[in-house]
Amino acid sequence: MQEVKEKLNLETARIHWKELERFFAQGVVLNVSASLDLVEAACAVSVDDTQLVQKWLNERVLVKVTDQQALQWHEDNTELWSVVVRPWVLVQDRS
Repeated sequence: MQEVKEKLNLETARIHWKELERFFAQGVVLNVSASLDLVEAACAVSVDDTQLVQKWLNERVLVKVTDQQALQWHEDNTELWSVVVRPWVLVQDRS
């Protein structure tokens, strides 16, 4: 598990929302709450830890990006932390 976390940590990057909008249109962008570590969330998705991911979904700390959030990020040209865990793109706003 630590090896997966280290790999994903190296794959995180800051990216402007406008560069992610095409993925949002495909419905594959997940917003990771600031209360949850982005790499930890990506790791759980990557290793298919269904129980943990479902817990976060139920707690709403891991959610699909809403239209309202996408519009706000578009208007603000928000820069987000992101990591790809196919088919998902996980993002986190740390501003």
